[in-house]
Parts: sequence; structure tokens; C-alpha cells
Amino acid sequence: MTAATPTIVVVDDSAAVRVFFERVVSGLGVDLRTFASAAEAMSFLDHRQPDLLFLDIIMPDKDGLTFLQELRRMPLHESTPTIVISSKDYAQDRATAKALGVVEYLPKPMTGKALQQAILRHAGPAVPDNDAT
Repeated sequence: MTAATPTIVVVDDSAAVRVFFERVVSGLGVDLRTFASAAEAMSFLDHRQPDLLFLDIIMPDKDGLTFLQELRRMPLHESTPTIVISSKDYAQDRATAKALGVVEYLPKPMTGKALQQAILRHAGPAVPDNDAT
């Protein structure tokens, strides 16, 4: 029995962060889509719901929380599992993120292990379970 490959979307204006995600998820069996801006991501998200969405807060075109507010108004994304990633770690942002249904808030810099664990927690079993009977 083969499960569908989880799709993970990352929206972050930092090329280094996008490359970090690519390295961390290699071998996890996921379909990773990375975008440098909310506008670029919207062209993908307009008609597709990922299994997990990572959003940076601080971006030049539109901050991640504002973008998430827009997504939440779309029926397709009312409940898309979303993780905020940001170097900005303020209580107000965490409260706004929680109100928008964010499942986790990962402050930058994050470790590869923390990122992998978050993906496995929220996008289902992306890697084969060798202990399954």
C-alpha cells in the first residue's frame, strides 16, 4: 500500500532558507515547492492545497501573517496546516498566528532535525515506517 506523497510549500524570501529546506527534506519522500514571495506562492496555492505550508513572517512584498489571513478567506485554505518560520519571535505575532490556526511557530534559525520533526508531525508519515508489521 502506497500513501500519496505529501506536498509541502515553503514561502520565504531568503534563498538560503529555501535551499536549507531542500537539503533537510531530501529523503523524506515529500514534494517540496518553494517560493520567494507571497505573489509567487499564490499562483500555486490558488488551486492547490498542500499538506503543509511554511510561511516566513518578514517578506518584502507581503508579510506571512497577512498572506495567511488572505489564504484563510479561501475555502480551499480554511484549514491548511501552516507553520510560521521567522526570526521575529514576538508574543503578538505568536498570538496572531495562533488566531489564524497556525499549528506551530518555529523561530529561526531552526535545526534540520526540528524541521524534519515538524514535517513528520504535521504532514503525516512521509518516510517509510520500518517498524510497521
